[in-house]
Amino acid sequence: MAIANTVAEILLNGLQQGAIFALLGIGLTIILGTMDFLNLAHGALYLIGAYTGLIVFRTTELSGGVLYDNGFTVVGVDGGFITAIIVVPIIGILVGIAMERWVAAPFYDRPETDQLLVTFGLALVVQEVIKQIMSGATFQPTAPSDILGLSVGGTVSLPLVGQYSAWRLWIIGIVLAIIGITYFIIERTDFGLVVQAGTVDSEMVRLLGIKITRSYSIVFALGAALAALAGFIGITFQTISPQIGTERALIPAFLTIVVGGAGNVLGAIVGGIILGITVSAMTVIASQWAQIVLYAVAAVVLLVRPEGILGSTGVN
Repeated sequence: MAIANTVAEILLNGLQQGAIFALLGIGLTIILGTMDFLNLAHGALYLIGAYTGLIVFRTTELSGGVLYDNGFTVVGVDGGFITAIIVVPIIGILVGIAMERWVAAPFYDRPETDQLLVTFGLALVVQEVIKQIMSGATFQPTAPSDILGLSVGGTVSLPLVGQYSAWRLWIIGIVLAIIGITYFIIERTDFGLVVQAGTVDSEMVRLLGIKITRSYSIVFALGAALAALAGFIGITFQTISPQIGTERALIPAFLTIVVGGAGNVLGAIVGGIILGITVSAMTVIASQWAQIVLYAVAAVVLLVRPEGILGSTGVN
């Protein structure tokens, strides 16, 4: 019975972490697949979402940084979860549009190494700016106690698992709802059809008379909004620091699309869940190896199926 309890808890924790990975992976894969653009600043979007959510969601005591030096020992508007989950994607969209127009667009026809350098440089700039403003201190996670009058705190009793965090269950539901909406947009709308066609053969889309470049800003904005949302939801159960953009977002996002398949939304979902369950299992078995095993899983997939589990050899 104890083994069954452990397995059930691993699967639940893995689904929660995997949903966050999938959210990141979807945002990255639609940018990479549609625009053929390698965006190493994707983790910076996660970071921006995390700190924007931190400031909107609650009041936070500072221990250093530019704000502290200018007399602000406490920042944040204490607007609550609903306010933050509305504001964060809006900020992500605005940052994504600006990033596409002034950072990505000039490098569309440049070598991939140039794209990597400029976006990685941007990620470092964002990280250092946030570090200077908010200090490099670690902020503890804070989960909401209620949403629109509904209690989301405490624990609930589940079969096999026993007592389990109610908020972690809400995270799974919220993230899966966001993923479902995104999947509907990609699979069931005209815009989504253009995005899907662009991930397969963007040149053919242009030859058909569709100005796919008009969709680039929207694609980048959507990917940025998803990364920002992942960052905000992540801070409700994980510590916050300027390094989380790379450690918790950029690397897992790329590994997710490596496993699932670049340019494939469903592949990002599958890849995220697989990696999430892997991390959850290794945290129980040997926590010091949890992150390393992610690379091992990605390496095995690359050896067996280089295009990813649901990837296509036709993705450019």
